[in-house]
This record gives sequence, C-alpha cells and structure tokens, in this order.
Amino acid sequence: MQDRRQGSRDKVFFGGVAELNQRSPTMNCVVRNISEHGACVEFDSTAKLPEEITLSVPRKGRSFLTKLIWRQANKVGLAFRMMTSDTPVSDLDERLRRSEIKKQQLQRRINELLGEG
Repeated sequence: MQDRRQGSRDKVFFGGVAELNQRSPTMNCVVRNISEHGACVEFDSTAKLPEEITLSVPRKGRSFLTKLIWRQANKVGLAFRMMTSDTPVSDLDERLRRSEIKKQQLQRRINELLGEG
C-alpha cells in the first residue's frame, strides 16, 4: 500500500473511543499512531464502520471528526476532518501536549538533516 500521509506519525499506544453515529453505541479502540492529520486505529472486531467516525482520545484530551480512508483486517486509517474538543484536564496534560508537539518538530528536523524528509 502506498503511503500518502501529509506528515509523519508518532507511534503510540493510546486507548480511544469511536462513536460510529449518534444512534449507535461506542466502540473501544487502540490508537497505534497519530499525527496532526490522522491516525491508525485498531478495533477488537471487524465490525462494519461508517465513512465518518468521531474518535475520542482521552490521553490527548481531544476528539476528532474523522473520515475512514482505508481498512485492513481490524485496523483502519482515519483522516482528521475537524477537532471537536481540545480541553486539557490539567496543567500536566497541557505540558505533555506541548512536549509531544516539540518532539514531533525535533523529529522532523532530524529527518531533514539526515536527508530522510
């Protein structure tokens, strides 16, 4: 499969909750990697998923309206269409978020210097 991402993704292991639509229950999931533009998410089952999913990532204090881009077994690629919330729970969450952003910037710079980006 050709990688058409707009930017690099950070490998993570975050618990998430997918809201499939307003009438259905939510499904727990695991976010495997994430960037500013999207995420790879793994579900327990191969349930039928709609084109649009609301993904909540409590560890990041964010929820996103997403579009399903690809599917492979129980993993899906989601593109973020809109952030629906960004409310850090504490000062620690905000510092962690800033640290993660700084890490992404430094990783991009390292890749540029190594000629990989």
